Amino acid sequence: MRRALATRDPEADDVDPYAIDDWLDPFLASLRGLCAELSGRELTDLDRMVERKLHDIDREDVHEVTDGSDDGFLYCRGWIVALGREFYEAVRADPAMAVLDADCEEMCYFFGHLHEERFGEWPETGSGISRESTSNAAGWAAN
Repeated sequence: MRRALATRDPEADDVDPYAIDDWLDPFLASLRGLCAELSGRELTDLDRMVERKLHDIDREDVHEVTDGSDDGFLYCRGWIVALGREFYEAVRADPAMAVLDADCEEMCYFFGHLHEERFGEWPETGSGISRESTSNAAGWAAN
């Protein structure tokens, strides 16, 4: 399903982008299990990577395709990240590959929440960037 989404013609109506939503919860549960033994540093590094990915596609041209409020756009970017590298890179290169109103809020803070659950505090990425919508000034012409 992920490959079909990443390689589809966004103008055609031959792939149901929302069919993958049934797999997101099992994917996140599996990911949680895979992270059970990771150190605080490793979880922080993963959170920082997701933070960077979300920030990099925080762009007006992506938002034009996905629509949504600030939170809705963040959750849609979380969905894009959750679908993996191939889909993420497809959207990054061609925002028309994004999907209207997709949503995976949990992916946006997944590793941060795991860190907090295991170590009692939110990870400090030290990146100086934000995953929040419209925070990537380079991605928004009006900002």
